[in-house]
Amino acid sequence: MQDVLRSTWAEPRPQQPPARVWRDWALVGVLVPAAALEAALRTDLPWRPLWAVVVIALVPTVLWRRTRPLLVLVVAFGVTGVVSLVTGHDRGEPYTTAFLLILVYSVVRWGSGREAVLGLGLTVGSACLSAVVRDLAVADVVGGLAVLLAATALGVAMRYRSRLRTRELDRVKLLERERLARDLHDTVAHHVSAIAVRAQAGLATAATRPDAATDALRLIEAEASRALTEMRAMVRVLRRGESADLAPNPRIADLEQLATSSRTGPSVEVGLTGDVDDVHPSIGAAVYRLAQEAVTNARRHARHATRIEVRVAADDTSVHLRVSDDGEGAAPSDPGFGLIGMFERVDLLGGTCAAGPDRDRGWTVTATLPRTGTPA
Repeated sequence: MQDVLRSTWAEPRPQQPPARVWRDWALVGVLVPAAALEAALRTDLPWRPLWAVVVIALVPTVLWRRTRPLLVLVVAFGVTGVVSLVTGHDRGEPYTTAFLLILVYSVVRWGSGREAVLGLGLTVGSACLSAVVRDLAVADVVGGLAVLLAATALGVAMRYRSRLRTRELDRVKLLERERLARDLHDTVAHHVSAIAVRAQAGLATAATRPDAATDALRLIEAEASRALTEMRAMVRVLRRGESADLAPNPRIADLEQLATSSRTGPSVEVGLTGDVDDVHPSIGAAVYRLAQEAVTNARRHARHATRIEVRVAADDTSVHLRVSDDGEGAAPSDPGFGLIGMFERVDLLGGTCAAGPDRDRGWTVTATLPRTGTPA
């Protein structure tokens, strides 16, 4: 039990919480007029002008509920507590003060462990003190504590869910980096093998053909430079173990294997433009796997789709990929772990990738990668 309490107290804040989103502004826009309207219409509410001013002044605290969860909770409950003392602990309170439950939820969802413990202690203590001073019925006390418990439980559940998703995303990114490391391993091994062959040829001809040996040294220098570039790229990825049986890297030309014509599902059309033969192997593998993932997602999620188009265009500096379908409706906002892994691969290779609904219909995935396989 002590270990649980100690770990809870030492729990850090969630990383990179959003400062505020449109829902926060919408909440402020709804609560402010609601508080003013309640003060104007509720004739049974004592101290109506005072409560209206207090509630309207406290509503903007929801804008800082993620970045300063404990502070806004202390301010909100402190001010309402002072008002209760001023009004003589009158039973009547505005219904709009229920927004304080959002602050209770936020301190558990977005605060550190100690902030959550202190915030919950303040909330429960304030509720118990109010129950004693106002001489509330047992049913009212139990109902109030149940509502606080529900807000707390929701905050804990959302925090746990977010943590699980973050761990899953980290795992997917790590696996994708391992796959990229294996691809780079194959490429570097190719360069090293070429260096060894050129060196052996240079040694064999050094005595009789000095010029051939010089040419071999130039080729070795070029191959070594490319191998060093690949090894620098390998430093950027996390690598954890390696299989002894490595499959060959797929190429952009292999995308033609994805082309299908089916009566039961959407057909896949593949088009290649430009010189894709000498594209760097790591780029070719990335383009192939991104297109493969996009086609798989389109087949699974595109409703009433009849055609999936895969277009690859290569120029002197970049390779551009576009995968689109003619399905109805937008795809889910969550791109899925497979596509997230592809985004990670593109980012590590110095490219850009995007996925979203098309303006006309269907879903489109686009990616641009440097042709040489190294970030610009």
